[in-house]
Amino acid sequence: MRFLPDGRAKLAGAGLLALLLAWLAFRPGPGPAPGSAPPGDAIGPPTPPQWHFRATAWSALAFLLLTGLGLGAWTFMQGRERHEVAVALTGGDPRRAPELMTRYGCGGCHTIPGVPGADGKVAGPLTDMRERVFIGGVARNSPQAMIAWIVDPRAISPRTAMPATGITEAEARNVAAFLYAR
Repeated sequence: MRFLPDGRAKLAGAGLLALLLAWLAFRPGPGPAPGSAPPGDAIGPPTPPQWHFRATAWSALAFLLLTGLGLGAWTFMQGRERHEVAVALTGGDPRRAPELMTRYGCGGCHTIPGVPGADGKVAGPLTDMRERVFIGGVARNSPQAMIAWIVDPRAISPRTAMPATGITEAEARNVAAFLYAR
């Protein structure tokens, strides 16, 4: 289940709000107007104390910082867990995949977040692969089917437009791990 579509966006928003509150807390307050009566004079009600606003700003700042740290830790742990599960499922190393996907030209057809220059529009984007039911529209999504599809897609679906790239099974394990980790 996804609680945050992009944890970094929420973290950045919390950080900006914390900066705004910090600015409000530390900016100089308005001084007395020229010719005005001192606070507590019988002319009018006293103005609320400046320290009350600052205490509220400090409390809000502390809350936002702690919330941001919590969201950041949660996002980090989610990414780490996805990485570990992908490695266990495929036996591959996701860190090796971006170079392999560039070398084999995957980005010429697919958009692949995390792979520089992979912004192809010929085939579907390679995102959320763990959540898909089918691979290439024909094979049930499993690590073995993913690896087999990457190595030789035409063995699974002879009419597919995806070419055989010459990638080895060991390299395909790394690519599959990368796709399942994202």
